[in-house]
Amino acid sequence: MVEFWVWIVVGVILLFSAFWFLSGIRVVLEYERIVVFRLGRYKRTMGPGVVYVLPVFEKARKVDLRIITQDIPRQEVMTRDNIPVLANTVVYFKVERPEDAVIKIENYVYAVRQYTQAALRDTMGTMELDQVLIERDKIAQDIRNIVDKETSEWGIDIKGIKIQELELPAEMKRAFAMQAEAEREKRAAIIKSEGELQASANLAEAASKLAKNPGSMHLRTLQTIRDIAQDPSEKIVIFMPSDLTEVAKKVVGKK
Repeated sequence: MVEFWVWIVVGVILLFSAFWFLSGIRVVLEYERIVVFRLGRYKRTMGPGVVYVLPVFEKARKVDLRIITQDIPRQEVMTRDNIPVLANTVVYFKVERPEDAVIKIENYVYAVRQYTQAALRDTMGTMELDQVLIERDKIAQDIRNIVDKETSEWGIDIKGIKIQELELPAEMKRAFAMQAEAEREKRAAIIKSEGELQASANLAEAASKLAKNPGSMHLRTLQTIRDIAQDPSEKIVIFMPSDLTEVAKKVVGKK
């Protein structure tokens, strides 16, 4: 009877040991790594594949190695010429050293977001509004360099920063609209004056050629009279030059 209970106890112990051993088996995906701590101290970084973490004595933190996209909340930034601008930014980053990202910083995603916000304010605060609107790509690159330098010791690599939107105050929008309208009117006036100048040059050239050829001048005069006289309801009195009269008589006499 005693042996029976002994075998039951041994079986329970073996079963418990088997469950205890199997509970340490972990499957780490290709884009993941686990950071293992043994009795509170960093021990190793493992993955991908099937790995083993000693239950009770070892703790594991899983880290995603894929590129993380963080939308920075829209914030108001004051430019150097004291104009408020609402900026919306996106930062792309990934973990290069999982052990540093776990050990050296409590929440690396939150930290990257805060650093990006601060760098955006510092960078745009040194530039005037015209520079901000024109050099958006340069601003994004400067912010990336600042944030990447600050976060590199955490094992974080900043892949890119994009400024998606810059929103101006309503009064500034109206001012820019008026400026654009004035610029369009200026261009239209220039184009119109250039057209009139070209037309006057063509008319001067045509007048010069007609003056050298009296016959052409007379024919042009007759053509103009015919065009005017197309409407029968109108009466036109024309004083014709004597030479034009003679030319007309010769034409009629030939007929």
